[in-house]
Amino acid sequence: MDESSKVQNRRERRSNVLMAAALEYSGRSLAVKMRNLSSDGALVEGDNLPIEGAEIVFRRQELAVPGRVVWVRAGRAGLSFAEPLTPEAVLRHVPTPKPRVLPEFRRPGLGNRTLSAEEKMLGEQWICRAGADRPGE
Repeated sequence: MDESSKVQNRRERRSNVLMAAALEYSGRSLAVKMRNLSSDGALVEGDNLPIEGAEIVFRRQELAVPGRVVWVRAGRAGLSFAEPLTPEAVLRHVPTPKPRVLPEFRRPGLGNRTLSAEEKMLGEQWICRAGADRPGE
């Protein structure tokens, strides 16, 4: 079950992302995947995650935020930051959505160009042959 989709008493909206991050705890660094991010916390995924209640430092590029692990389940962990991130800090790590572009369907090769003499001759031959294949019409 995706823990990020549960209805919970959250103060801030979380943005779904999939980015590399790291957790520092007990003198070691653990690479994780960040699944979502808000000003108050994050959902991370990884192996050998720290236990609930562990004090951590969450790192993503130049961002380093102290916090603690709130819950751990099935290779995922919910983090709570000690201090809320500013909206600018959160947005810097949330990618801008790609604009949706409606496909433009066109039939290839149909235009307003005139036929060459050879193309006209081939067209006339094709019409003549089609008429020969259907006698009586």
